[in-house]
Amino acid sequence: MVYLDHAATTPLHPEVIKVMSETMQTFFGNPSSIHHYGRDAHTQLELARQAIAQQLGVKEHEIIFNSGGTESDNTAIIGTALSKQAQGKHIITTQIEHPAVIESMRYLEGLGFEVTYLPVDQKGQLAVSEVEAALRPDTILVSIMTANNETGNLLPIAEIGALLREHPAVFHTDAVQAYGKIPLEINENSIDLLSISAHKINGPKGIGFLYKRDGLSLPALLHGGEQEEKRRAGTENLAAIMGMAKAASLHTPEAQQAAAEQYQLFADVLMETLAAQGVDVQLNGDPAHKLPHILNLRFPGVSSDLLLMKLDLKGAAISTGSACTAGNVEPSHVLEAMVGKEHPAIRESVRVSFGYGNTLAEIEAFAQLLAETVLATKK
Repeated sequence: MVYLDHAATTPLHPEVIKVMSETMQTFFGNPSSIHHYGRDAHTQLELARQAIAQQLGVKEHEIIFNSGGTESDNTAIIGTALSKQAQGKHIITTQIEHPAVIESMRYLEGLGFEVTYLPVDQKGQLAVSEVEAALRPDTILVSIMTANNETGNLLPIAEIGALLREHPAVFHTDAVQAYGKIPLEINENSIDLLSISAHKINGPKGIGFLYKRDGLSLPALLHGGEQEEKRRAGTENLAAIMGMAKAASLHTPEAQQAAAEQYQLFADVLMETLAAQGVDVQLNGDPAHKLPHILNLRFPGVSSDLLLMKLDLKGAAISTGSACTAGNVEPSHVLEAMVGKEHPAIRESVRVSFGYGNTLAEIEAFAQLLAETVLATKK
């Protein structure tokens, strides 16, 4: 058995499980309670916030804990739109965003906002000139992901941030797939809002955070109690937050570099094995600007759904794209944006993504299995 769908979700790290278990046993109090059980829990909550903020180089109170990437994206996008609509109702995003962003945009369009969905080239890359050309005086928000979850492409966030320094639009980035894989230069890139989810970095599901730059007014998405400085109602999931903080602490710059080198080796071994076995394979994406742990591969003449099922029966788990659309028969909107809606690559592509726990021996065995399965399926 080999799990190669880490872009969808990751297994919990043993140290994360340990911290979460200890938290549930020791700090079960409500962080908002004033007795010592509550105060002890609140102390742990703020220690976790402090650790995450320090790692990102931001202020502690700029971190808002929430349920993960979807809530974070919704809060950032819808909240900004509603609070800035007096200044304008134009928003810019891309055609390859995560569904949490795309569907938030669709919702706002129903409220009368105008959204520009920027195109990408055949490698799935966005030109900064497209952003510049789309900017208008009434543009209030630009939301562009840091890294694409299907291809691993890194988008030009630094260049876009530099461009927006001369424009009043709020800059949001969904960094869920990039967090823990590459350094996130929030201040240097003039990012105002940034969305994170813990389950992509060997942390628990159902927890994440939104970075909100000081001075930016953003209405709460959830209403109720006064948790998170009145910015996100609901009792904090302390065990999950502590698990997320622990997971984040494991992804040091040194660990990120070591992992990147290992994943690049895995990718090289996989591609070399496929070539040696005579497999016709194409890489979807931009090899010069991508996360090394994600490979989006096209096998011409081979149905991706059939290939996925055959590999699953043989104990290998990969995917055909975003887990958030896995139950949907609709084709990948990312690949459609890259090559067009009628291109056969849309039905012939799979995603392989490496992560914690994978070994070189596993990848070598999987590469052979993949080659054999593709060749047998194509006959």
